Amino acid sequence: MMAVYKEAGERILLMRVMRGYTRESLAELASISPKFLYEIETGKKGFSAIVLYNICKALKVDCDYILSGKEKVDYDQKLLEVLQLFDKNQTESISVILKSIYELL
Repeated sequence: MMAVYKEAGERILLMRVMRGYTRESLAELASISPKFLYEIETGKKGFSAIVLYNICKALKVDCDYILSGKEKVDYDQKLLEVLQLFDKNQTESISVILKSIYELL
């Protein structure tokens, strides 16, 4: 069971860094202490459903992703149609380009 908390903590840390939050700022948004957030991120402590909900709400991410690593994403149909025009090698390049654009925003 602790493996679930460790993996969830790693995903929370990753999303926090990707979103540009400090540990203190995310902890405040999630109504927990920075120390408790550190313990969650390092897998040293588990968390309740309400704590998970508050963290996910602050990070704007589904609880499913934090718990399982599987992200439920609803893509716009037009975007999917455009992406299907490319072959596998091209989509990998497009992925790199889109990630770069995201980092600029």
